[in-house]
Amino acid sequence: MVVASQPGPPARWLVNGVLLTGVLAVSTAAVLIRQCEAPSLAIAAWRLGLAATVLLALEVGRGRRPPAPADLAWCALAGAFLAVHFGAWISSLRFTTVASSVVLVAMSPLFVGFFTRWALKEALGPWTVAGLALATAGAVTVGWGDFGGGAAPLLGDGLALLGAAAAAAYLVTGRHVRRRIDAGTYAAWVYGSAAALLVVGALAAGQPLGPYPRETYGYLVLLALVPQLTGHTCFNWALAHLPATKVAVVILGEPVGATILAFLILGEFPGPATLVGGGVILAGIALALRGSGRGSPSPSRGRPGTR
Repeated sequence: MVVASQPGPPARWLVNGVLLTGVLAVSTAAVLIRQCEAPSLAIAAWRLGLAATVLLALEVGRGRRPPAPADLAWCALAGAFLAVHFGAWISSLRFTTVASSVVLVAMSPLFVGFFTRWALKEALGPWTVAGLALATAGAVTVGWGDFGGGAAPLLGDGLALLGAAAAAAYLVTGRHVRRRIDAGTYAAWVYGSAAALLVVGALAAGQPLGPYPRETYGYLVLLALVPQLTGHTCFNWALAHLPATKVAVVILGEPVGATILAFLILGEFPGPATLVGGGVILAGIALALRGSGRGSPSPSRGRPGTR
């Protein structure tokens, strides 16, 4: 998906449409990961490595230079948080249910709310606070009936929560640096640094980067193209126009889509709590976006934001 830069702040319908696209894309991640016959850190390394290769090739093709050293350092920091997020969350899917994992990792808005107040000094408006509370309650409801499932639920739940905290730090860091560089450049360097760390982590943990069954490579490519290049880069684009907390609230829509796909593909049947909680999550997202200011203007006028 390519979103051209606007002469002024983009229209709200465009920002919301990009966010919706991102949520739909990332909702496919958990099911795709479950189909991969590969170790967790290796899956994360392949996912980010393939995505980074595409974006860095686009950067070279457009003749763009790397960010300034200070911004490059921020991209590396965001990449480190992203590596921890994916390493912990993908590992959690080996030990707990899809619903429990995606619900707990979607608790990142709770951490984002704290981090943005502390690091970015961004005040939370009443609509955002109300939407955050409602969406969080819905996310808890979605996973309530599924907690305790899986091979080692406590370990899986703890890894998912670690992934949530790392995702929050990643979003807040992105909010800081995205004010100065466009989405394509930011994503290329963040994904690249995260992939490098995950390769090192996988090798240190004795997790082979291949060979895998042929089908697994297909799923790894889909992971790079759909939830990563489309989903996460949509969120990176939105960070230039909305506070990090608001973007995090919208990402709470992922458990709804992921749970539906888990039912259709993996046979993990969603109970009444999932249906009720899904509706509450969507209501919370709508509430948070209702009072949405557009945030800071795009830092990259005249330069296209990619995906």
